[in-house]
Amino acid sequence: MTHVHGAKRIVALGARLRASPMVLTLGVRPNFFDYDDRERSLIRDAPKIYFPSSLYAELFHTMGKPTFPGFHNHLYAQDKIKQTALFQATGINHPRTRVFYGKRQKATIRDHFKLPVIAKVPRGSALGRGVYLIRSMEELDRYCQMRGPAYIQEYLPIDRDMRIIVVGRRVVHAYWRVAASGEFRNNLGLGGRIDPAVVPEKARQFALRIARVCRWDDVGLDICEHQGDFYVLEGNMKYGRQGIEQAGIDYNHLLLALIRDGEI
Repeated sequence: MTHVHGAKRIVALGARLRASPMVLTLGVRPNFFDYDDRERSLIRDAPKIYFPSSLYAELFHTMGKPTFPGFHNHLYAQDKIKQTALFQATGINHPRTRVFYGKRQKATIRDHFKLPVIAKVPRGSALGRGVYLIRSMEELDRYCQMRGPAYIQEYLPIDRDMRIIVVGRRVVHAYWRVAASGEFRNNLGLGGRIDPAVVPEKARQFALRIARVCRWDDVGLDICEHQGDFYVLEGNMKYGRQGIEQAGIDYNHLLLALIRDGEI
């Protein structure tokens, strides 16, 4: 049986580290009693559960059982509205953003913003999808016809941003993302490229502060620089690993080393 620092065996539900003999991966079952008696005992006795999934993260949090990623990662995953409220409440630099509910509020968007603006699908979108550059009233009207609240953000004229990945309490990788020609989004999946220029230390420290304040322990933070200030655009709990792989980092080996050293 594998031990870390003399502790009980590493138990995971999600499949991230399934290939490692150090980790016993049980899988994510739709019902807790789908685990057999032995598996339920392992879960109850484990000092920490790794990759609990959104299904069980809240359950373990209520039980007082530590998880990685932590409960707050799951609470804010793919929810731009919650993230924006958190940034605003904690004083973290974030582009000026406002959420408008219903037709009456949506009709007041131009009272608060001048065009162009960035409009987003506020929940469930990722990889740059559901993000729009709104230049005209016609485009704004079409966006506002979509179901759900309107998430409107000031447009910062940038052609690149930084993806800074924080795991535990450290930056494990950071790189610049440069938008493809004619594209306002910097996502690699939308044709963006990685610029090898060094990410400023101040940006790294900003990312560490965001992760600490928001209690996120496994996050890819999108940060931009505009007129000498750093702004966080959003936190990605399901971040792509293309940039990590291009840097020659073995992501699973990195996670196992952080577990072994007690950092996560």
